[in-house]
Amino acid sequence: MKQPPPDLPDVFDPRVHAAGPPHDAFRTLRDRAPVAWQEERAVLGWPAGPGFWAVTRHADVVRVLKDAGTYSSWLGATQIRDPDPADLPFIRRMMLNQDPPGHGRLRRLASRAFTPGRIARFEATARARARALLAAALEAGGETDLVRAVTDDYALLNLTDLLGVPAGDRGLLHAWTERVIAYQDPDESAVLGADGKPADPRSPAMLAEMFGYAQELAAHKREHPADDLMTALATTELADAELEMFFFLLTVAGNDTVRAAAPGGVLALCGHPDEQRRLLRGEVGADTAVDELLRVHPPVLSFRRTAARDTELAGVRIAEGDKVVVFHVSANHDERVFPDPHRIDLARRPNPHVSFGDGPHVCLGAHFARLQLRVFHEELREACGGVELTGPPRRLVSNFVNGVKSLPVRLREP
Repeated sequence: MKQPPPDLPDVFDPRVHAAGPPHDAFRTLRDRAPVAWQEERAVLGWPAGPGFWAVTRHADVVRVLKDAGTYSSWLGATQIRDPDPADLPFIRRMMLNQDPPGHGRLRRLASRAFTPGRIARFEATARARARALLAAALEAGGETDLVRAVTDDYALLNLTDLLGVPAGDRGLLHAWTERVIAYQDPDESAVLGADGKPADPRSPAMLAEMFGYAQELAAHKREHPADDLMTALATTELADAELEMFFFLLTVAGNDTVRAAAPGGVLALCGHPDEQRRLLRGEVGADTAVDELLRVHPPVLSFRRTAARDTELAGVRIAEGDKVVVFHVSANHDERVFPDPHRIDLARRPNPHVSFGDGPHVCLGAHFARLQLRVFHEELREACGGVELTGPPRRLVSNFVNGVKSLPVRLREP
């Protein structure tokens, strides 16, 4: 049985990430064991697992993400915890959990819906929304929880507009996202299965309501087409099961990427007031600033692959069937690639961060996410003369999503 060296840090336990990414632990792993065995202990009501290889250096993370033939998304899906074997065929329907060539077919179909023109037309809507939300926060006195008052609504309403979800149904998307993303967090009410144990939020039973809604919405879009993603997807040759999984992927990933990155970027700026002033004064472009903020606060912490064959990575022998987990947040702070990685430089170039992944699974909605984040920071610059923390942030307890649950701030007048 594989055993981790006793003096190497644990980066599996979701509680380790509750105060922010454990950068000291990641640096230790990058320096001493860039491919390190990690135990999956029973934690937060979830059973123990077989363990996995943690990959923490940028070059190795990129190698894993680009080599789908060796490091498979299909064999065991893409979450650290193993799914129930009975659920694995169901989970494999999602594009995220497939390998080429099947993955490529689904991605090509989806990319027809995610056209640059559709996203560009959406910019004016996103800008008006950011402006209105920030104005309301300032009118209320400027002291606010930025997550509750601005960024949660900004991300969710943008996504539902792009998808074409009716206004009255937006709360459903929020609830479904919480169920999937926040399942590790003790503050969230766990959904228990018939055996009294926490239910896997990716299981067919837990997704049945969302999938039923997706089919109803698709049928409506076929009869009443509009300029939105669900109309585009509903009129392709996607099978019903594939359409359902696309709706799941877009609902969860499309919402939570911006939902995590927007307040995370502001939190980073609050810790670097000189860089914040450069951005607010227009001394750096919003595009490069967004990429640097994504680097230091990636919305996703990790993704899992499974070794399809015996292989070697960074001098470590990996056996067929082993879990291999890449840590994006560690790769983004690798001193071998990013000089002075814990210093924010909003004009940093080049900036080869892996916050949106790499290889065949690079984020399909990255352009949409960058647009929203750029617009948000441009409107923040116009609306206020600075942002400062008024209390400690509250973070999501998760080893997957780098979420911010609460961000108490003061928005200063221009």
